[in-house]
Amino acid sequence: MANSSLKTIAQNKKAFHDYFVEESLEAGIELCGTEVKSLRRGQCNLKDSWCSVVKGELLLNGMHISPYDHGNIFNKDPLRVRKLLLHKKEILRLFGLVKQNGYSLIPLSLYFKGSLVKVQVGLCKGKKLYDKRADMAARDAKRDIDRAIKEKNR
Repeated sequence: MANSSLKTIAQNKKAFHDYFVEESLEAGIELCGTEVKSLRRGQCNLKDSWCSVVKGELLLNGMHISPYDHGNIFNKDPLRVRKLLLHKKEILRLFGLVKQNGYSLIPLSLYFKGSLVKVQVGLCKGKKLYDKRADMAARDAKRDIDRAIKEKNR
């Protein structure tokens, strides 16, 4: 799938505000048909979602996929726990890092890769309040510099 198209469904912007992303990896996700149809319409929210390892399986918790309008009895619970698809060695490595080093597994984005739905999962370390303030100050300074350069070039 060298020339497959990527179409972003949802991004978790809050994750980049609350966490340092050390590493990210791509995982498949186990969905039912009406959930995929709802995702094609862009009805998804990753804001308060997280991943956990239970019995050797990587699970995605807290992701909200709105029910499909024409799905009637085939619609699933919008907040149900969904299984992520990774190799067992990758899951065990992530489990070890989460338990020993205090990392968190946070979904960063949800996208279509061809016709498949993929999740970008980040191995994250929590930010302190002063880290968040420093990031906001750096972002504001960069914005001011860009404005000054733009004014000067006029």
